Amino acid sequence: MDVEKVVGRGHSQESKSKQAVEYPEFDHAAEKKLVRKLDLYIVPIIMLLYLFSFLDRVNIGNARLYGMEEDLGLQGNQYQTAVSILFVTYLLSEIPSNLLLKKLRPSRWISAITTSWGIIATLTGITQNYSGLIACRILLGLVEGGLFPGATVYLTLFYTKRELALRIGYLFVSAAIAGAIGGLLGYGIGFLDGIAEQRGWRWILIIEGLPSFVLGIATWFLLADSPETAFYLSTEEKQLMKLRRDRQAGQTESAQRFHKADVYAAFKDWKVYAFCVGQFGTDTMLYGYSTFLPTIIKGLGSWSTAQTQALTIPCYCLGALSYVVIAQISDSQQRRGLYTVIFGGISVIGYGILISDAGMGVHYFACFLVAMGLYVTVGLPLAWLPINQPRYGKRTTATGMQLTAGNASGIMAPFLYPSSEGSRFIKGHAVTLAMVGMANLIFAFMSWYLSKQNDRRRHGKEEAKVAHLSETEILELGDESPKFVYTV
Repeated sequence: MDVEKVVGRGHSQESKSKQAVEYPEFDHAAEKKLVRKLDLYIVPIIMLLYLFSFLDRVNIGNARLYGMEEDLGLQGNQYQTAVSILFVTYLLSEIPSNLLLKKLRPSRWISAITTSWGIIATLTGITQNYSGLIACRILLGLVEGGLFPGATVYLTLFYTKRELALRIGYLFVSAAIAGAIGGLLGYGIGFLDGIAEQRGWRWILIIEGLPSFVLGIATWFLLADSPETAFYLSTEEKQLMKLRRDRQAGQTESAQRFHKADVYAAFKDWKVYAFCVGQFGTDTMLYGYSTFLPTIIKGLGSWSTAQTQALTIPCYCLGALSYVVIAQISDSQQRRGLYTVIFGGISVIGYGILISDAGMGVHYFACFLVAMGLYVTVGLPLAWLPINQPRYGKRTTATGMQLTAGNASGIMAPFLYPSSEGSRFIKGHAVTLAMVGMANLIFAFMSWYLSKQNDRRRHGKEEAKVAHLSETEILELGDESPKFVYTV
Protein backbone atom coordinates (compact mmCIF):
# COMPACT_ATOMS: atom_id res chain seq x y z
CA MET A 1 0.00 0.00 0.00
CA ASP A 2 1.18 3.52 -0.80
CA VAL A 3 2.29 5.16 2.42
CA GLU A 4 1.88 8.94 2.41
CA LYS A 5 4.07 10.94 4.76
CA VAL A 6 2.99 14.28 6.04
CA VAL A 7 5.68 16.77 6.92
CA GLY A 8 4.83 19.88 8.91
CA ARG A 9 6.50 22.97 10.35
CA GLY A 10 5.91 24.28 13.87
CA HIS A 11 6.81 27.51 15.61
CA SER A 12 9.89 26.26 17.43
CA GLN A 13 13.23 25.91 15.66
CA GLU A 14 13.19 22.15 16.26
CA SER A 15 9.77 21.69 14.65
CA LYS A 16 10.81 23.80 11.69
CA SER A 17 13.12 21.06 10.57
CA LYS A 18 11.43 18.58 8.26
CA GLN A 19 10.20 15.54 10.08
CA ALA A 20 8.30 12.64 8.58
CA VAL A 21 5.32 11.29 10.40
CA GLU A 22 6.07 7.61 10.85
CA TYR A 23 3.37 4.96 11.21
CA PRO A 24 3.84 1.45 12.55
CA GLU A 25 4.12 -1.27 9.94
CA PHE A 26 1.40 -3.85 9.60
CA ASP A 27 0.86 -7.14 7.87
CA HIS A 28 -0.14 -6.48 4.24
CA ALA A 29 -1.56 -9.98 4.02
CA ALA A 30 -3.83 -9.10 6.92
CA GLU A 31 -4.87 -5.96 5.08
CA LYS A 32 -5.82 -7.92 1.98
CA LYS A 33 -7.84 -10.29 4.13
CA LEU A 34 -9.53 -7.30 5.76
CA VAL A 35 -10.48 -5.77 2.40
CA ARG A 36 -11.95 -9.09 1.29
CA LYS A 37 -14.06 -9.15 4.45
CA LEU A 38 -15.22 -5.58 3.83
CA ASP A 39 -16.20 -6.54 0.30
CA LEU A 40 -18.14 -9.52 1.60
CA TYR A 41 -20.19 -7.53 4.10
CA ILE A 42 -20.53 -4.17 2.33
CA VAL A 43 -20.49 -4.59 -1.44
CA PRO A 44 -23.42 -7.02 -1.90
CA ILE A 45 -25.89 -4.95 0.13
CA ILE A 46 -24.77 -1.64 -1.43
CA MET A 47 -25.06 -3.16 -4.91
CA LEU A 48 -28.53 -4.52 -4.18
CA LEU A 49 -29.67 -1.17 -2.79
CA TYR A 50 -28.60 0.72 -5.89
CA LEU A 51 -29.78 -2.01 -8.25
CA PHE A 52 -33.34 -1.82 -6.91
CA SER A 53 -33.16 1.97 -6.67
CA PHE A 54 -32.16 2.30 -10.30
CA LEU A 55 -34.66 -0.34 -11.38
CA ASP A 56 -37.55 1.38 -9.59
CA ARG A 57 -36.53 4.72 -11.08
CA VAL A 58 -36.22 3.74 -14.75
CA ASN A 59 -38.64 0.82 -15.09
CA ILE A 60 -41.16 3.38 -16.31
CA GLY A 61 -39.34 2.97 -19.64
CA ASN A 62 -40.28 -0.71 -19.77
CA ALA A 63 -43.80 0.00 -18.48
CA ARG A 64 -44.25 2.35 -21.43
CA LEU A 65 -43.94 -0.58 -23.81
CA TYR A 66 -46.87 -2.36 -22.16
CA GLY A 67 -49.62 0.22 -22.52
CA MET A 68 -49.06 2.63 -19.63
CA GLU A 69 -49.56 5.75 -21.74
CA GLU A 70 -52.79 4.41 -23.18
CA ASP A 71 -54.25 3.28 -19.84
CA LEU A 72 -53.46 6.53 -18.03
CA GLY A 73 -54.47 8.70 -20.97
CA LEU A 74 -51.07 10.37 -21.31
CA GLN A 75 -50.84 12.89 -24.11
CA GLY A 76 -48.12 15.04 -25.68
CA ASN A 77 -45.11 15.39 -23.37
CA GLN A 78 -46.89 14.05 -20.28
CA TYR A 79 -44.80 10.87 -20.27
CA GLN A 80 -41.58 12.89 -20.48
CA THR A 81 -42.84 15.12 -17.67
CA ALA A 82 -43.55 12.09 -15.48
CA VAL A 83 -40.01 10.81 -16.09
CA SER A 84 -38.32 14.14 -15.41
CA ILE A 85 -40.38 15.34 -12.42
CA LEU A 86 -38.77 12.67 -10.26
CA PHE A 87 -35.41 14.41 -10.55
CA VAL A 88 -36.69 17.70 -9.13
CA THR A 89 -37.18 16.25 -5.64
CA TYR A 90 -34.38 13.74 -6.21
CA LEU A 91 -31.71 16.40 -6.58
CA LEU A 92 -33.18 18.67 -3.87
CA SER A 93 -32.85 15.86 -1.31
CA GLU A 94 -29.25 14.83 -2.04
CA ILE A 95 -27.22 17.38 -0.07
CA PRO A 96 -29.56 17.46 2.98
CA SER A 97 -29.57 13.67 3.02
CA ASN A 98 -25.77 13.54 3.04
CA LEU A 99 -25.57 16.04 5.88
CA LEU A 100 -27.97 13.90 7.92
CA LEU A 101 -26.25 10.60 7.15
CA LYS A 102 -23.87 10.41 10.10
CA LYS A 103 -26.16 12.15 12.56
CA LEU A 104 -29.03 9.71 12.00
CA ARG A 105 -26.69 6.70 11.45
CA PRO A 106 -26.21 5.22 7.95
CA SER A 107 -27.97 1.94 8.74
CA ARG A 108 -31.09 3.68 10.04
CA TRP A 109 -31.26 6.43 7.42
CA ILE A 110 -30.59 4.21 4.39
CA SER A 111 -33.03 1.61 5.73
CA ALA A 112 -35.75 4.24 6.14
CA ILE A 113 -35.43 5.72 2.65
CA THR A 114 -35.20 2.27 1.01
CA THR A 115 -38.34 0.98 2.73
CA SER A 116 -40.15 4.20 1.78
CA TRP A 117 -39.27 4.09 -1.90
CA GLY A 118 -40.20 0.38 -2.01
CA ILE A 119 -43.70 1.25 -0.85
CA ILE A 120 -44.01 4.18 -3.27
CA ALA A 121 -42.62 2.26 -6.24
CA THR A 122 -45.06 -0.60 -5.61
CA LEU A 123 -48.06 1.70 -5.26
CA THR A 124 -47.17 3.40 -8.55
CA GLY A 125 -48.47 0.23 -10.18
CA ILE A 126 -52.02 0.94 -9.02
CA THR A 127 -52.22 4.60 -10.02
CA GLN A 128 -55.22 5.43 -12.19
CA ASN A 129 -54.39 8.71 -13.89
CA TYR A 130 -51.70 11.23 -14.82
CA SER A 131 -52.01 13.13 -11.54
CA GLY A 132 -51.47 9.98 -9.50
CA LEU A 133 -48.41 9.07 -11.58
CA ILE A 134 -46.91 12.53 -11.06
CA ALA A 135 -47.51 12.33 -7.28
CA CYS A 136 -45.78 8.94 -7.08
CA ARG A 137 -42.80 10.12 -9.12
CA ILE A 138 -42.35 13.23 -6.95
CA LEU A 139 -42.38 11.17 -3.74
CA LEU A 140 -40.11 8.52 -5.27
CA GLY A 141 -37.49 11.13 -6.11
CA LEU A 142 -37.70 12.62 -2.63
CA VAL A 143 -36.79 9.38 -0.85
CA GLU A 144 -34.47 7.86 -3.48
CA GLY A 145 -32.31 10.97 -3.76
CA GLY A 146 -30.28 10.21 -0.66
CA LEU A 147 -29.11 6.73 -1.63
CA PHE A 148 -26.34 7.23 -4.18
CA PRO A 149 -24.59 10.18 -2.46
CA GLY A 150 -25.01 8.43 0.87
CA ALA A 151 -23.59 5.18 -0.49
CA THR A 152 -20.64 7.02 -2.02
CA VAL A 153 -19.77 8.75 1.26
CA TYR A 154 -20.39 5.52 3.17
CA LEU A 155 -17.80 3.68 1.05
CA THR A 156 -15.19 6.36 1.81
CA LEU A 157 -15.53 5.48 5.51
CA PHE A 158 -14.22 1.96 4.86
CA TYR A 159 -12.03 2.06 1.74
CA THR A 160 -8.83 3.92 0.86
CA LYS A 161 -8.31 6.04 -2.24
CA ARG A 162 -6.67 3.09 -4.01
CA GLU A 163 -9.76 0.95 -3.50
CA LEU A 164 -12.60 3.39 -3.96
CA ALA A 165 -13.15 3.61 -7.74
CA LEU A 166 -13.80 -0.12 -8.08
CA ARG A 167 -16.26 -0.11 -5.17
CA ILE A 168 -18.15 2.90 -6.51
CA GLY A 169 -17.92 1.12 -9.84
CA TYR A 170 -19.96 -1.72 -8.39
CA LEU A 171 -22.83 0.76 -8.07
CA PHE A 172 -22.70 1.36 -11.80
CA VAL A 173 -22.44 -2.36 -12.41
CA SER A 174 -25.69 -2.52 -10.43
CA ALA A 175 -27.19 0.11 -12.72
CA ALA A 176 -26.14 -1.90 -15.76
CA ILE A 177 -27.50 -5.10 -14.22
CA ALA A 178 -30.72 -3.24 -13.43
CA GLY A 179 -30.97 -2.26 -17.08
CA ALA A 180 -30.41 -5.84 -18.21
CA ILE A 181 -32.66 -7.33 -15.54
CA GLY A 182 -35.27 -4.71 -16.28
CA GLY A 183 -35.39 -5.95 -19.85
CA LEU A 184 -35.62 -9.59 -18.77
CA LEU A 185 -38.20 -8.88 -16.09
CA GLY A 186 -40.17 -6.67 -18.43
CA TYR A 187 -40.21 -9.49 -20.95
CA GLY A 188 -41.23 -12.10 -18.37
CA ILE A 189 -43.70 -10.00 -16.42
CA GLY A 190 -45.25 -8.85 -19.67
CA PHE A 191 -46.83 -12.29 -19.97
CA LEU A 192 -48.90 -11.46 -16.87
CA ASP A 193 -50.81 -8.95 -18.96
CA GLY A 194 -54.50 -9.54 -18.22
CA ILE A 195 -53.95 -11.57 -15.04
CA ALA A 196 -56.37 -10.40 -12.33
CA GLU A 197 -57.63 -7.99 -15.00
CA GLN A 198 -54.45 -5.92 -14.69
CA ARG A 199 -52.28 -4.72 -17.57
CA GLY A 200 -48.66 -5.82 -17.89
CA TRP A 201 -47.21 -2.40 -17.02
CA ARG A 202 -48.93 -2.50 -13.62
CA TRP A 203 -47.42 -5.89 -12.83
CA ILE A 204 -43.97 -4.61 -13.85
CA LEU A 205 -44.11 -1.71 -11.36
CA ILE A 206 -45.68 -3.75 -8.55
CA ILE A 207 -43.41 -6.78 -8.76
CA GLU A 208 -40.22 -4.76 -9.22
CA GLY A 209 -41.08 -2.47 -6.29
CA LEU A 210 -41.65 -5.14 -3.63
CA PRO A 211 -37.99 -6.29 -3.23
CA SER A 212 -36.94 -2.76 -2.23
CA PHE A 213 -39.37 -2.84 0.70
CA VAL A 214 -37.91 -6.13 1.95
CA LEU A 215 -34.31 -4.99 1.42
CA GLY A 216 -34.97 -1.77 3.33
CA ILE A 217 -35.97 -3.71 6.43
CA ALA A 218 -32.93 -6.01 6.12
CA THR A 219 -30.59 -3.02 5.78
CA TRP A 220 -31.45 -1.91 9.33
CA PHE A 221 -29.70 -5.03 10.63
CA LEU A 222 -27.03 -5.72 8.00
CA LEU A 223 -25.36 -2.34 7.43
CA ALA A 224 -22.67 -1.21 9.89
CA ASP A 225 -22.55 2.49 10.75
CA SER A 226 -18.74 2.84 10.84
CA PRO A 227 -15.57 0.75 11.08
CA GLU A 228 -15.57 1.31 14.85
CA THR A 229 -19.04 -0.22 15.25
CA ALA A 230 -18.90 -2.89 12.51
CA PHE A 231 -20.13 -6.13 14.08
CA TYR A 232 -18.14 -8.25 11.64
CA LEU A 233 -14.72 -6.75 12.47
CA SER A 234 -12.55 -8.03 15.29
CA THR A 235 -10.69 -5.68 17.63
CA GLU A 236 -7.49 -6.22 15.67
CA GLU A 237 -9.24 -5.51 12.38
CA LYS A 238 -10.72 -2.28 13.76
CA GLN A 239 -7.23 -1.19 14.77
CA LEU A 240 -6.01 -2.01 11.29
CA MET A 241 -8.86 0.07 9.83
CA LYS A 242 -7.73 3.05 11.93
CA LEU A 243 -4.14 2.63 10.79
CA ARG A 244 -5.24 2.45 7.13
CA ARG A 245 -7.09 5.74 7.56
CA ASP A 246 -4.24 7.46 9.40
CA ARG A 247 -1.79 6.62 6.61
CA GLN A 248 -3.77 8.77 4.17
CA ALA A 249 -2.83 12.44 4.12
CA GLY A 250 -5.32 14.67 5.88
CA GLN A 251 -7.26 11.82 7.47
CA THR A 252 -6.98 13.06 11.06
CA GLU A 253 -9.41 12.28 13.88
CA SER A 254 -10.83 15.79 13.63
CA ALA A 255 -11.16 15.53 9.84
CA GLN A 256 -13.51 12.57 10.25
CA ARG A 257 -15.98 14.64 12.26
CA PHE A 258 -18.55 17.00 10.80
CA HIS A 259 -17.53 20.69 10.82
CA LYS A 260 -19.60 23.52 9.35
CA ALA A 261 -16.40 25.16 8.14
CA ASP A 262 -15.80 22.16 5.86
CA VAL A 263 -19.28 22.54 4.38
CA TYR A 264 -18.57 26.19 3.60
CA ALA A 265 -15.18 25.23 2.15
CA ALA A 266 -16.89 22.93 -0.37
CA PHE A 267 -19.25 25.69 -1.51
CA LYS A 268 -16.28 28.05 -2.00
CA ASP A 269 -14.06 25.63 -3.94
CA TRP A 270 -14.17 26.27 -7.71
CA LYS A 271 -12.89 22.75 -8.39
CA VAL A 272 -16.06 21.28 -6.92
CA TYR A 273 -18.16 23.40 -9.30
CA ALA A 274 -16.07 22.24 -12.25
CA PHE A 275 -16.83 18.63 -11.37
CA CYS A 276 -20.50 19.54 -10.98
CA VAL A 277 -20.71 20.95 -14.50
CA GLY A 278 -18.85 17.96 -15.92
CA GLN A 279 -21.16 15.57 -14.08
CA PHE A 280 -24.19 17.33 -15.51
CA GLY A 281 -22.84 16.66 -18.99
CA THR A 282 -22.15 12.97 -18.47
CA ASP A 283 -25.38 12.29 -16.57
CA THR A 284 -27.34 13.67 -19.51
CA MET A 285 -26.09 10.60 -21.33
CA LEU A 286 -26.80 8.28 -18.38
CA TYR A 287 -30.45 9.20 -17.98
CA GLY A 288 -31.23 9.61 -21.65
CA TYR A 289 -29.68 6.26 -22.51
CA SER A 290 -31.01 4.28 -19.53
CA THR A 291 -34.59 5.51 -19.81
CA PHE A 292 -34.99 5.56 -23.58
CA LEU A 293 -32.78 2.71 -24.82
CA PRO A 294 -35.80 0.40 -25.36
CA THR A 295 -37.54 3.16 -27.35
CA ILE A 296 -34.37 3.91 -29.35
CA ILE A 297 -33.80 0.24 -30.24
CA LYS A 298 -37.44 -0.30 -31.12
CA GLY A 299 -37.14 2.56 -33.57
CA LEU A 300 -34.23 0.89 -35.35
CA GLY A 301 -36.40 -1.83 -36.85
CA SER A 302 -39.68 -3.71 -36.74
CA TRP A 303 -39.05 -5.35 -33.40
CA SER A 304 -41.64 -6.83 -31.11
CA THR A 305 -41.68 -5.64 -27.49
CA ALA A 306 -40.01 -8.87 -26.37
CA GLN A 307 -37.27 -8.57 -29.00
CA THR A 308 -36.67 -4.94 -28.02
CA GLN A 309 -36.21 -5.93 -24.36
CA ALA A 310 -33.78 -8.70 -25.32
CA LEU A 311 -31.70 -6.41 -27.53
CA THR A 312 -31.06 -3.97 -24.65
CA ILE A 313 -29.37 -6.61 -22.50
CA PRO A 314 -26.03 -6.99 -24.38
CA CYS A 315 -25.56 -3.20 -24.32
CA TYR A 316 -25.83 -3.06 -20.54
CA CYS A 317 -23.57 -6.09 -20.11
CA LEU A 318 -20.81 -4.44 -22.16
CA GLY A 319 -21.19 -1.24 -20.15
CA ALA A 320 -20.83 -3.11 -16.85
CA LEU A 321 -17.83 -5.10 -18.02
CA SER A 322 -16.07 -1.99 -19.34
CA TYR A 323 -16.43 -0.19 -16.03
CA VAL A 324 -15.21 -3.08 -13.87
CA VAL A 325 -12.07 -3.50 -15.98
CA ILE A 326 -11.27 0.22 -16.21
CA ALA A 327 -12.05 0.88 -12.54
CA GLN A 328 -9.49 -1.74 -11.50
CA ILE A 329 -6.87 -0.23 -13.80
CA SER A 330 -7.74 3.28 -12.61
CA ASP A 331 -7.41 2.26 -8.95
CA SER A 332 -4.05 0.57 -9.50
CA GLN A 333 -2.63 3.54 -11.46
CA GLN A 334 -4.50 6.25 -9.51
CA ARG A 335 -5.47 7.90 -12.78
CA ARG A 336 -9.06 9.08 -13.25
CA GLY A 337 -8.98 11.83 -15.86
CA LEU A 338 -7.21 9.85 -18.59
CA TYR A 339 -9.75 7.03 -18.69
CA THR A 340 -12.71 9.35 -18.20
CA VAL A 341 -11.73 11.31 -21.30
CA ILE A 342 -10.86 8.27 -23.43
CA PHE A 343 -14.14 6.50 -22.77
CA GLY A 344 -16.13 9.71 -23.01
CA GLY A 345 -14.67 10.00 -26.50
CA ILE A 346 -15.90 6.48 -27.32
CA SER A 347 -19.44 7.48 -26.32
CA VAL A 348 -19.18 10.64 -28.43
CA ILE A 349 -18.27 8.50 -31.45
CA GLY A 350 -21.28 6.29 -30.71
CA TYR A 351 -23.65 9.24 -30.71
CA GLY A 352 -22.05 10.55 -33.90
CA ILE A 353 -22.88 7.25 -35.61
CA LEU A 354 -26.45 7.34 -34.26
CA ILE A 355 -26.89 10.78 -35.82
CA SER A 356 -25.48 9.65 -39.17
CA ASP A 357 -27.64 8.25 -41.95
CA ALA A 358 -26.37 4.69 -41.53
CA GLY A 359 -28.08 1.31 -41.57
CA MET A 360 -29.94 -0.38 -38.74
CA GLY A 361 -27.04 -2.68 -37.88
CA VAL A 362 -24.59 0.22 -37.69
CA HIS A 363 -26.92 2.15 -35.39
CA TYR A 364 -27.26 -0.85 -33.09
CA PHE A 365 -23.45 -1.11 -33.02
CA ALA A 366 -23.38 2.57 -32.00
CA CYS A 367 -25.56 1.70 -28.98
CA PHE A 368 -22.72 -0.59 -27.84
CA LEU A 369 -20.15 2.19 -28.24
CA VAL A 370 -22.26 4.52 -26.12
CA ALA A 371 -22.66 1.82 -23.45
CA MET A 372 -18.93 1.06 -23.48
CA GLY A 373 -18.08 4.61 -22.45
CA LEU A 374 -21.20 5.40 -20.44
CA TYR A 375 -20.49 4.00 -16.99
CA VAL A 376 -16.75 4.79 -17.10
CA THR A 377 -17.41 8.43 -18.00
CA VAL A 378 -20.15 8.83 -15.42
CA GLY A 379 -18.60 6.72 -12.67
CA LEU A 380 -14.92 7.62 -12.46
CA PRO A 381 -15.51 11.32 -11.64
CA LEU A 382 -17.75 10.20 -8.75
CA ALA A 383 -14.73 8.41 -7.29
CA TRP A 384 -12.33 11.14 -8.36
CA LEU A 385 -13.80 14.08 -6.44
CA PRO A 386 -14.36 12.45 -3.01
CA ILE A 387 -10.92 10.84 -2.80
CA ASN A 388 -9.45 14.31 -3.22
CA GLN A 389 -11.45 15.52 -0.19
CA PRO A 390 -9.92 13.96 2.96
CA ARG A 391 -12.11 15.98 5.36
CA TYR A 392 -15.51 14.38 5.96
CA GLY A 393 -17.62 17.56 5.94
CA LYS A 394 -16.17 18.84 2.68
CA ARG A 395 -16.24 15.38 1.09
CA THR A 396 -19.89 14.88 2.03
CA THR A 397 -20.96 18.30 0.77
CA ALA A 398 -18.88 18.14 -2.43
CA THR A 399 -20.26 14.70 -3.28
CA GLY A 400 -23.80 15.92 -2.67
CA MET A 401 -23.21 18.96 -4.88
CA GLN A 402 -21.70 16.83 -7.65
CA LEU A 403 -24.58 14.37 -7.64
CA THR A 404 -27.20 17.10 -7.38
CA ALA A 405 -25.79 18.84 -10.44
CA GLY A 406 -25.48 15.56 -12.31
CA ASN A 407 -28.98 14.40 -11.52
CA ALA A 408 -30.38 17.78 -12.56
CA SER A 409 -29.76 16.51 -16.09
CA GLY A 410 -32.46 13.94 -15.42
CA ILE A 411 -34.99 16.76 -15.63
CA MET A 412 -33.79 17.71 -19.10
CA ALA A 413 -32.92 14.31 -20.58
CA PRO A 414 -36.49 12.99 -21.12
CA PHE A 415 -37.41 15.98 -23.26
CA LEU A 416 -34.52 15.22 -25.59
CA TYR A 417 -36.37 12.12 -26.82
CA PRO A 418 -40.00 13.11 -27.54
CA SER A 419 -42.14 10.51 -29.28
CA SER A 420 -42.71 12.93 -32.16
CA GLU A 421 -39.03 12.72 -33.13
CA GLY A 422 -38.76 8.95 -33.29
CA SER A 423 -37.30 6.83 -34.61
CA ARG A 424 -34.02 8.69 -35.24
CA PHE A 425 -34.07 11.10 -32.26
CA ILE A 426 -31.40 13.22 -33.95
CA LYS A 427 -31.86 16.22 -31.64
CA GLY A 428 -31.54 14.05 -28.51
CA HIS A 429 -28.39 12.35 -29.76
CA ALA A 430 -26.84 15.64 -30.90
CA VAL A 431 -27.46 17.42 -27.59
CA THR A 432 -26.14 14.45 -25.63
CA LEU A 433 -23.03 14.30 -27.83
CA ALA A 434 -22.37 17.98 -27.14
CA MET A 435 -22.89 17.57 -23.37
CA VAL A 436 -20.48 14.63 -23.16
CA GLY A 437 -17.96 16.52 -25.28
CA MET A 438 -18.19 19.50 -22.91
CA ALA A 439 -17.69 17.20 -19.91
CA ASN A 440 -14.64 15.65 -21.58
CA LEU A 441 -13.03 19.07 -21.97
CA ILE A 442 -13.68 19.90 -18.31
CA PHE A 443 -12.27 16.62 -17.00
CA ALA A 444 -9.24 16.88 -19.27
CA PHE A 445 -8.57 20.36 -17.87
CA MET A 446 -9.04 19.20 -14.26
CA SER A 447 -6.59 16.35 -14.77
CA TRP A 448 -4.02 18.79 -16.19
CA TYR A 449 -4.60 21.35 -13.43
CA LEU A 450 -4.34 18.84 -10.57
CA SER A 451 -1.17 17.41 -12.10
CA LYS A 452 0.33 20.93 -12.17
CA GLN A 453 -0.64 21.44 -8.53
CA ASN A 454 1.04 18.17 -7.58
CA ASP A 455 4.20 19.29 -9.39
CA ARG A 456 4.22 22.58 -7.47
CA ARG A 457 3.80 20.77 -4.17
CA ARG A 458 6.40 18.17 -5.06
CA HIS A 459 8.97 20.92 -5.72
CA GLY A 460 8.14 22.77 -2.50
CA LYS A 461 6.56 25.81 -4.19
CA GLU A 462 3.64 25.80 -1.73
CA GLU A 463 5.74 25.45 1.45
CA ALA A 464 5.87 29.17 2.15
CA LYS A 465 2.10 29.27 2.63
CA VAL A 466 2.31 26.99 5.69
CA ALA A 467 5.69 27.97 7.12
CA HIS A 468 3.96 29.59 10.11
CA LEU A 469 1.75 26.56 10.88
CA SER A 470 2.40 23.65 13.20
CA GLU A 471 2.43 20.08 11.94
CA THR A 472 -1.02 19.47 13.40
CA GLU A 473 -2.41 22.54 11.70
CA ILE A 474 -0.99 21.44 8.35
CA LEU A 475 -2.61 18.04 8.76
CA GLU A 476 -5.97 19.74 9.31
CA LEU A 477 -5.80 21.60 5.98
CA GLY A 478 -7.07 18.58 4.08
CA ASP A 479 -6.69 18.92 0.31
CA GLU A 480 -5.37 22.48 0.74
CA SER A 481 -2.28 21.15 2.48
CA PRO A 482 0.88 21.31 0.33
CA LYS A 483 1.58 17.76 1.52
CA PHE A 484 -1.64 16.40 0.03
CA VAL A 485 -1.22 14.70 -3.34
CA TYR A 486 -4.20 14.92 -5.68
CA THR A 487 -5.35 11.92 -7.64
CA VAL A 488 -5.41 12.97 -11.29
